[in-house]
This record gives sequence, C-alpha cells and structure tokens, in this order.
Amino acid sequence: MFKQNKKNFMLLALTLVFALFLAACGKEVEKEEVKSEDKPKEEEVNYTVDHAMGSTTITKEPKKVVILTNEGTEALLALGVKPVGAVKSWIGDPWYAHIANDMEGVEVVGTESEVTLEAIAALQPDLIIGNKMRQEKLYDQLNEIAPTIFAETLRGNWKENFELYAKALNKEEEGQQIIADYDNRISTMKEELGDKLTQKVSIVRFMAGDVRIYHKDSFSGVILDQLGFARAEGQDAPDFAEKNVTKERIPAMDGDILFYFTYEEGDGKASAIEKEWLEDPLFKNLSVAKAGNVHKVEDVIWNTAGGVIAANKMLDDIETYFLK
Repeated sequence: MFKQNKKNFMLLALTLVFALFLAACGKEVEKEEVKSEDKPKEEEVNYTVDHAMGSTTITKEPKKVVILTNEGTEALLALGVKPVGAVKSWIGDPWYAHIANDMEGVEVVGTESEVTLEAIAALQPDLIIGNKMRQEKLYDQLNEIAPTIFAETLRGNWKENFELYAKALNKEEEGQQIIADYDNRISTMKEELGDKLTQKVSIVRFMAGDVRIYHKDSFSGVILDQLGFARAEGQDAPDFAEKNVTKERIPAMDGDILFYFTYEEGDGKASAIEKEWLEDPLFKNLSVAKAGNVHKVEDVIWNTAGGVIAANKMLDDIETYFLK
C-alpha cells in the first residue's frame, strides 16, 4: 500500500513538472511570436528600371543605398534619402560645404574615378547607383554586391539623371514634384528677368594647366539656356566647352557680363592661373572688363557638383546678380 501511494505520488509530481514545462515553453513561443510581430517587415516591391547597362528589377524597397557620383548624391538628398556610402566630393573634406551637414555619418567609398569595391561591399547595400561614363568597367563586380543601376553620362541637363535616380529609388512621384518646382522657378525667373535676358553671358573656368570657355551643354550652360539668356559670340555652340584655350582666345571671352569660376585643389596652382589671366592686358581690354562686369562665382555650384541642389543655388546667384 505504501509503495503504491509512493508510486502514485511520483507520477503526479512528474505530471505537474511536465505541465509546468509545457506552460513555460508556451510562454516562450508566445514571446517569440510577439517579438516577430514587433519586428518591422521588409517592404516587398517589384519594379524594373531601364538604364545605361540594361534592365534591373528591384524586389525590395531600397533602404541602404550607395551612390557613386557627386550629382547623384545631391539627387538622393533632395529625394530625402541619406546614402549609407558615397564617393568623396571633388572639393571638400570629404563633402562639399553645401551638403556637409546632410552627409554626416555617410561612409566614403572612394572617388568617382576610383571607387573602392571593398568599402562598398562592407556596407551591405541593397542598391548601388553609378555612372557608365565613370565606372563602366566595374559594373559586373558592383552588380554582384547589390542590384546596380547606371546613368549614361554626367554632362548636359541634370534632370535626365535625376529622373532615373528617382525611379531607381521608387520615388518617381517625389522626383516629379522636385522637377516641377524647379521648372516653375525657371518660368517665374524668366518673367522677372525680362529684357535682362538679352545680355550676352560669357562663362570661363580656370584650372591648373587648363583654361576653358564653357558652351551650352555644360551644367551652367544648360541652366542659362533654360532661363533664356543670350550667350557671348561662339558660346552658344551645342557642345560642352572649348578646352585648353590659349591667351590668343581671350577676345572670345567677351560679352555683356562674364562669370568665371576656378577649380582650386588647395595647392594654389589654379588660383595663380586665374590671377595671371585676369591681369593680362588682353583680358583687361575686354569691353566686359572695362565695364566692371566680371564676376567670380563658386566652381562647385556653377559646375562641379552638377546636381539639383547646386542648380537651385546657381539660380540664387542669378537672382543676386540680375534681380537684386
């Protein structure tokens, strides 16, 4: 009898322990389910982007984006996307002054001309945006890291690349609004400028070892053309620029108003070229120089950055010189 009771007691105890174990397991499973529900789900999408290297299908919302051009960096920021990695600005440490605050914490992944594949891979991006003109040879390697979309070129109208970037980020509606706002600003300024648009604008750039006269297919040239400005004689050509000009070509710089910018890399060489040319008797003899209508503007804004933010800042400058 005693043995039977003891046996029954042990069986009851084991049953209780097992029941408690099952209850504990159930709570743990419940906790895991709650955690799983709390965890944000990755948003699934499905869209195809045609670009310079073919077609790319995006199957999840791009969150970690690496951008490999300076103008592309401006596009992302304007669209409200902070990249996880970007190429270094051509001037700055490491970013242009006008975007430095917005780029705080972004990893540098090389330069436009020399990107660092290892740095890009370490960021584990889910989208890479680059440019055929700069990085064509690296496309296959980049595409192995993450879906990669390339624009064709970096010259001419910034809006063409911008539209591609907006589509790549699945932000076409936001992109269309940004372009509409810009176009409306151009239209308003054209009306305000009125007869001032008949002034012939000359654009010159000084670099270490190179002086250029910029034409209509340059960044500043496109914007001036959108506004409807007349250009100095010969500068309304549809190409990019006349490069490596000699001092004999100084007369071709004349106009009603001249804007120049200098690409200074910190060694003083470009600034020395600028000083030498501006003090040359041929330059001082230009009618625009005699009229005191020669103005230095920022190279980054009028040429080097090349994106939507710089475009609007250039319009700010145009307002300053012609409307204020």
